Amino acid sequence: MDGETLVLLGGVHSLGFAVFHMAFWKLFDWPRALASTSVATRAVAQILNLRLIYVFLGMAALCFCLSGELLGTRLGHALLAGMSLFWVGRTVEQFVFLRYNKVLVHVLTVLFVIGALLFAAPLLRT
Repeated sequence: MDGETLVLLGGVHSLGFAVFHMAFWKLFDWPRALASTSVATRAVAQILNLRLIYVFLGMAALCFCLSGELLGTRLGHALLAGMSLFWVGRTVEQFVFLRYNKVLVHVLTVLFVIGALLFAAPLLRT
């Protein structure tokens, strides 16, 4: 698979996670679930989630609109490496903070590894 296809798949991956995070309020019933936490915890959880949506949408846009620059410049390589490391870190954090033996948790772990590989693979091809 060529580098541009891998970058575009990375964009699809990022877009998918943006949509997934947009659904958190409904999926996790945040209005009710977060009501029992402190105002600060409630705010931080939602703010961090909104910022992740922003990062995922931004990365998807870069992958779709500037794939050549991501593949052909040092800055592009740094962004791809940074996203790969983001997903490596998220995979490690899955084992540290979310120790549930549930199918959905395992599916998410696989998706995190896929993200790390999608963003690293174009760097290994150049």
